[in-house]
Amino acid sequence: MAWKQIEATGPHLTYMVLSFFLISYALFSFFIRNRLHLSEPPLATLFGIVFGPFGAGVLQPSKWGLGDSFVQEFTRIVVGIQCFAVGIELPKFYFNRHWKSVAIMLGPVMTFGWIVCATFIYWLFGTDVPTALIISACLTPTDPVLAASVLSNSQFSTRVPARVRHLLSAESGCNDGISFPFVYVGLCILTKATVFGSFKKWFLIVILWQCILGVFLGLLIGWCANHILRFSSDRHYVGRASYLVFYLLLATFSIGVASTLGVDDFLVAFGAGYGFGRDGWFSEKIAETRLPNIIDLLVNSSFFVYFGASIPWQDFGKAPKLNPGLLVLLLVLILLLRRLPIVLALHRFIPDIHTVREALFCGHFGPMGVGALFLAIEARAQLESGTSEPDNDHPHDLPPERQRAVEMIWPMICFIVLGSTIVHGLSTLLISLSSHFLRPKGERAPLIGGETDAFHGMSHEEGDGDSAEESEDDVDDRNESE
Repeated sequence: MAWKQIEATGPHLTYMVLSFFLISYALFSFFIRNRLHLSEPPLATLFGIVFGPFGAGVLQPSKWGLGDSFVQEFTRIVVGIQCFAVGIELPKFYFNRHWKSVAIMLGPVMTFGWIVCATFIYWLFGTDVPTALIISACLTPTDPVLAASVLSNSQFSTRVPARVRHLLSAESGCNDGISFPFVYVGLCILTKATVFGSFKKWFLIVILWQCILGVFLGLLIGWCANHILRFSSDRHYVGRASYLVFYLLLATFSIGVASTLGVDDFLVAFGAGYGFGRDGWFSEKIAETRLPNIIDLLVNSSFFVYFGASIPWQDFGKAPKLNPGLLVLLLVLILLLRRLPIVLALHRFIPDIHTVREALFCGHFGPMGVGALFLAIEARAQLESGTSEPDNDHPHDLPPERQRAVEMIWPMICFIVLGSTIVHGLSTLLISLSSHFLRPKGERAPLIGGETDAFHGMSHEEGDGDSAEESEDDVDDRNESE
């Protein structure tokens, strides 16, 4: 019988359904990005939910044995490649001129957000302090994948000053790695008996080995790779396609080196990208390839489809007090108070933020995404086994406080990431609509995709940092939209 030839297995259905989504998006990507002001992550997540276990049931990650280990490596690759990409795409010698702005975003702003989120988690869910600190640390970094989907490759992004976009990109590239010390504060308290033992592990292993060594190692890898590729390029040993392959392979290589040595994957990846592209030579070589667009479409969108299909809906309400009402309240509080107050308070001291509107924009665009999921898996693995390797069997003989932390981390992080993906993904549309209707009727461009002027309250003055360097890209984007 012909029907016996049909092999509707999980992988086969995934190839078909996932590629159908990516093809459909690719066919209308320009219209979706530059006319409707929507990005890939929320659409991919909703697609995963619709075709996941609680929708059509086509995508069934849990039944295919894709547990914590798969999620950990998938998120590691996705975030690592994006951190590497951010390092390359920053203007040349960026940190020589803008280190103060980035330092404030990585220092006071991140610390404030960590403490505020931990306070809300402790207050709403009655956790112990270490558990609240661990979960909060997972939510502290700005996700480079979601940030890239909003801040680059669209007509919306050209309406935001280049220095603001670069600041948020640089922050998102660094702070997934910088979040490890925050995560390990709570972990060290829960897993070590003495204060001295906790501090010793935190300082020697996390700060010195994982972070500081990670930064230097990444910069060294990038610097060496840059000189090696230049040597081959000057002698015409490299084909045009090899530049793109080199980009992805170097990102993967840096992640592999970091994982093998047990240092901070994302700081190594970002450092390698920045060291590799610091002088701007490689960016000029691949300027016409639009490689970031390819990464967004294939890698990042595929992950968010997977995420949508693997959201643990059944766990919401399973752990004590972990009910949807409190989770929604936590999401609202985090979106409103995690970054906005501190960025508004400090914006006068941040050289790359010139106006209150820019401070509001930077305070709002701190999305939580793939990096938070990786940190959640890392934290749960450390609580369960004391190592970074997840235990898919999830032992139940842990001390009570560690057991409760294990039960709460994953569903809570997934819920907040889902909310952040939807809210920040739709923010571009809402901001564009609001700026349209705030204009006098006679000055309004067409409602869909017609606005190209700078957002009101943001300054695009000459000499604002890297505006001249970015003007060619901005002009190209505007020409494409026309």
